[in-house]
Amino acid sequence: MNLKMPETASASETLEFLKRTLQDIVPESELAFKAEIAYEINRLKKEKNAVILGHNYMEPALFYSIPDHVGDSLGLARIAAETDADRIVFCGVRFMAETAKILNPDRMVLLPAKVAGCSLAASITAQDVRDLKARYPGIPVVTYINTYADVKAETDVCCTSSNAADIVRKLDTDSVICLPDEFLAKNIARETGKNVIYPGSDRTGKDDMVIWDGRCEVHDKFTVEDIRNARSQFPDTVVVAHPECSPEVVEAADYSGSTTAMTRFVRESDARRFLILTECAMGDNIAAENPDKEMLRMCSIRCPHMNEITLEDTLTCLREDIYQIEVPEDIRVRAKRSLDRMLELS
Repeated sequence: MNLKMPETASASETLEFLKRTLQDIVPESELAFKAEIAYEINRLKKEKNAVILGHNYMEPALFYSIPDHVGDSLGLARIAAETDADRIVFCGVRFMAETAKILNPDRMVLLPAKVAGCSLAASITAQDVRDLKARYPGIPVVTYINTYADVKAETDVCCTSSNAADIVRKLDTDSVICLPDEFLAKNIARETGKNVIYPGSDRTGKDDMVIWDGRCEVHDKFTVEDIRNARSQFPDTVVVAHPECSPEVVEAADYSGSTTAMTRFVRESDARRFLILTECAMGDNIAAENPDKEMLRMCSIRCPHMNEITLEDTLTCLREDIYQIEVPEDIRVRAKRSLDRMLELS
């Protein structure tokens, strides 16, 4: 099934493409309205030499109509580092747009929302990282890309859910500070054989992993009971969980990986029924790509921050060049080092 809309699609062709792709997911009346906006965005991005990056959590009508590239944080970071467009429109949350600006200081980066924050990114500050480094001197800091620029600036190397365990293994150190997602860090610790300790604890051995208590407000809500309920009603269900879910949920699932890895797993699997434990818009996007497979809707949770990104605001920000992302140069330079090292080690 070809889910790539032609770059030269007219307004009517845009609508027909969206109807064909999302016919069982989005009402036709909604698509008719959104197709007009998508057409105008696609026309304007050519005029302004803009590239649109869309995270896998974008709602389906946007996800399948305007991005030039879609993917997870790592994939989009690579693209942002290599683009030669005059403008980068990041359909994701604020830390993602900041990352694009860190990698492209001379390009205009637009975030189609006034805020589009992140509960996980808000769980830690740059001062928190400085305090941890003072308490555990000499231990490298690995920080999830789901953080703001000033936190990245205090970091030795960034990571994503897809490369975190690999980066921890590649560091020339026995112990590591892994921030800020508690669940992701615990999942990495289990995979790499580290001993988890919380800030304030005395060091207990050479294989310590100091972790933080930040959590994603979406993935924090999934439970093992959700999995049991799905399997009791649909025994053939294959459960796919994001590594930001609790270790208990990840252990009970059939597969865990980044959003891109989850999408690939469903695409390549012979199974016909799935429970996708991550942001629910991604389940819709996977369903559109796999019309012969069923995505159970037993525990759908929408990220309120990702939900702030709309086609309407994307058109406004591109038309008026508003909601521009800026990062102070001293912070940008230091944050870029941690991102560059991540890309080198990936």
